[in-house]
Amino acid sequence: MISRKVAVIGAGAAGLVASRELRREGHEVVVFERSDRIGGTWVYNSNIESDPLGLDPSRAIVHSSLYESLRTNLPREVMGFRDYPFVAQVNDDRDPRRFPHHTEVLHYLVDFANHFGLIELILFETEVIYVGLLEEEEELKNNWVVKFRKKGEVDGSSVAHEVFDAVVVCSGHYTHPNIAEIPGIAAWPGKQLHSHNYRVPEPFSGQVVLVIGNRASAADISKEIFTVAKEVHVASRSTMNVSPTQRFGNNNVRHHPLVKCANEDGTVVFHDGSLVRVDAIVQCTGYKYYFPFLEISDTVTVDDNCVGPLYQHIFPPVLAPGLSFIGIPWMALPFPTFELQSKWVAGVLSGRVSLPYKDKMIEDVAAFYFQLKEAAIPKRYAHFLGEKQFDYADWLAAESGCQPLEEWRKEMAKERDRNATTRPESYRDEWEDEDLIVQAHEDFSQYLPAELCGQDKQT
Repeated sequence: MISRKVAVIGAGAAGLVASRELRREGHEVVVFERSDRIGGTWVYNSNIESDPLGLDPSRAIVHSSLYESLRTNLPREVMGFRDYPFVAQVNDDRDPRRFPHHTEVLHYLVDFANHFGLIELILFETEVIYVGLLEEEEELKNNWVVKFRKKGEVDGSSVAHEVFDAVVVCSGHYTHPNIAEIPGIAAWPGKQLHSHNYRVPEPFSGQVVLVIGNRASAADISKEIFTVAKEVHVASRSTMNVSPTQRFGNNNVRHHPLVKCANEDGTVVFHDGSLVRVDAIVQCTGYKYYFPFLEISDTVTVDDNCVGPLYQHIFPPVLAPGLSFIGIPWMALPFPTFELQSKWVAGVLSGRVSLPYKDKMIEDVAAFYFQLKEAAIPKRYAHFLGEKQFDYADWLAAESGCQPLEEWRKEMAKERDRNATTRPESYRDEWEDEDLIVQAHEDFSQYLPAELCGQDKQT
């Protein structure tokens, strides 16, 4: 097998498991991390950006999007990497709950990195500012140059560079807000922020608040804000033709279709014609894929939040296997998906696994885009997996030569979805899949000491 020198950009969950799989495959790995610790988006920062909407390009960027109270919306059994189970630790600073606080996820990632000796691979406080093909020397024309600088250094002389055989981008996509365009918003007198800059509910005390969005963060933030606000209104695409309804069983929360416009008198008008005077708008409208360091002559672009062209959400066909992306898909089990993607990339780079010819990959990507168009699915949903996530995971496993996702993990994820739908208020603390928990811990027993197996089954 071929051993390559590989740059990994980011030391969050994707970067950590990518570096482990690359090293397991015999590659030399260097990880670039701009912060002073591992964990990526799982590192909580109480600070928020100077521009609460995240539109000002000169703002000092805060990487994390965590709000203080956030708990996982997946059970720990399905979240963990496959051979390093995410089980409860009975220590004073750990959260043993099945759907733990975000601090517990960071503890898990730190444990993972220490267990597999990954810290030694990481250059901390090192920002990558350029990634491009090295074309000056013919014998190195397929190599990549990575330019980087240490934190706090801004002059040109402080920029260093290194040449790699391949680059794996694991920089995440929960930092640069996607903002809904609202006609008339410039004259509207209230305050706005994106959920990226939401931390605690107290600033909204006594106010009428509009939350835009219908996914997990919108649900969590709405429920939290209504504990202090006068009223909370939720606007989302899923109720475009539905009259306002109470949500969460509370009289001060109303659900609306999307916003039609905002007015200078402080009112917001919805698509059903109803209107509400609101003091603040919280946009839980997702994030943009953003790779400012990539210099590849528009070979990979972001169009309507679709990163492409990418073969199987990972390899740009004309640059494969030298450039790859881990963690682009959404609405999928994140850590196991990162792990399987990383196994595939590592195997391709070593030559153990073969990619299709470039023309075949280009053809497959074009066919995928055509299917989206025929189904009238916007390109911004190109990386949405949802019900397709397990077929995708099993495809990656087959290509990588490893076992498919465990059946209990698939069934547990589906059961979580059903439970969250029927019990949105309590699914994190009430469940009925104890049989799947038993199966999970039977599987975990091959990786864990006996004293850790089963201790959190009923937590």
